[in-house]
Amino acid sequence: METVEKIKQQISENPIIVYMKGSPKLPSCGFSSQVAQVMINCGEQFAFVDILQHPDIRAELPKYANWPTFPQLWVEGELIGGCDIITEMYQKGELQPIIKATADKYRKEESAE
Repeated sequence: METVEKIKQQISENPIIVYMKGSPKLPSCGFSSQVAQVMINCGEQFAFVDILQHPDIRAELPKYANWPTFPQLWVEGELIGGCDIITEMYQKGELQPIIKATADKYRKEESAE
């Protein structure tokens, strides 16, 4: 599978996904650590991809997203942003309702199946 196809599949299959360095429990950079903490504080499940384990995704995602840096938060196929944007949205109370509404929506869809 082509890398861009893999990225599109990950984004479509995971309503809330973070592309980061390391994992939420063991982040490999300060920005990824900050975003992981914000996401954990939102209290909903989210998927993640460790770009250090996937150099192909690390190389291709910035071009696909038109966003040069990591981490990247995607919600329902839309790029929300990187560390600064995510942190600012969280501090203003704007991120939590987006994450909760998305998680609730997909929980309902799963229980309806």
